[in-house]
Amino acid sequence: MSLQHSADSATKTLFTPVRMGPITLKHRVVLPPLSRLRAQPGTGIPSDLQLEYYTQRASDGGLIITEATAIASTARGYHHAPGLYSDEQVAAWKRITDAVHAKGGIFFTQLWHAGRTSHIEITGSQPVTASVDPAYWADTNNVIDAPDGFKPVSPHRALETDEIAAIVDQYRDAAQNAKRAGFDGVELMAANGHLIDQFLQDNANQRTDRYGGSIENRARLLLEVVNTLAEVWGADRVGVRLAPSNSFNGMGDSDPHALFGYVVRQLDALGIAYLHIIEPRVKGADTIAESQPPIASQELSKLFSGPVIAAGGFNPATAEASVASGDAGLIAFGRHFVANPDLPKRIERGLPLNPYDRSTFYAFDARGYTDYPFYDASVANPRPAA
Repeated sequence: MSLQHSADSATKTLFTPVRMGPITLKHRVVLPPLSRLRAQPGTGIPSDLQLEYYTQRASDGGLIITEATAIASTARGYHHAPGLYSDEQVAAWKRITDAVHAKGGIFFTQLWHAGRTSHIEITGSQPVTASVDPAYWADTNNVIDAPDGFKPVSPHRALETDEIAAIVDQYRDAAQNAKRAGFDGVELMAANGHLIDQFLQDNANQRTDRYGGSIENRARLLLEVVNTLAEVWGADRVGVRLAPSNSFNGMGDSDPHALFGYVVRQLDALGIAYLHIIEPRVKGADTIAESQPPIASQELSKLFSGPVIAAGGFNPATAEASVASGDAGLIAFGRHFVANPDLPKRIERGLPLNPYDRSTFYAFDARGYTDYPFYDASVANPRPAA
């Protein structure tokens, strides 16, 4: 059965223009980064399936952000995830950016280093992080997409202080490749327990050098990378994704309000294009606090003068309420955008939504990825909600 919502409560503010740096978006319904493991295995080259997927979801004046895209071969976290460190990857992304732009879409790429959330079979060398935590790799719930299927992460090592500059340079190279690939800007993945988040939060960062200890030190790598991306793109074409108080991939901090408040104030001073907030009511692809309001965007939007994209657990009605109240400037829909390639049209017109099939989220073919129907065919073969 299709999911129905009221057009009256969902179309007032979501479909008004919003300025994001030098770009004016025509609506506020965003496709966020969603790792769905459809790149060419091992090579990180975006596939024909990804070309179809992003083209299907492009809309005139709407923002699309790519799935997490590795900045280097040693930064990879998933065997079927894309990258932006080779000429072949750049050329494949260029096909996709051209197709998205042909439909009037705005296209950012999310630059990603997985850090400890990886496996030596993927990175080719021991994964790196802020500090060694044997309990993390001993937890068999921490799994990744490896060449021979899903398996627990492998042991990691802490980056030496003098190695960190090379990581920053990898971000610079990937940002330059993003320009060559025709993107409109870049987003830094600083959430969900990947490398930047591992430096930010004190349960993963026990360093004693200038990248550890105080909040200012733990935020140093994030801010160095943002400044580097801004050198390539200009700060007003750089976004940052954060996950305050989110426990995904074993993350946690002793004082998240102080930590993320400091980070957001620093990002605001840099004049970045937008702030992208994952609400703690979701953990990965799961909602863990259904009735919790969007507390992170409510708090942090007060500290940031640019647009805030709120993500995690929204439906059309709650999205409209959040934007209308000023708690967020835009809303990212993950699960609903996977199941509804024409989601902005459906929300604007109050049309029923296809339910999503969770069992096909992390697969390797068209099923549950590019075969969801557009509205004109939506009565055929609806999937059960999962």
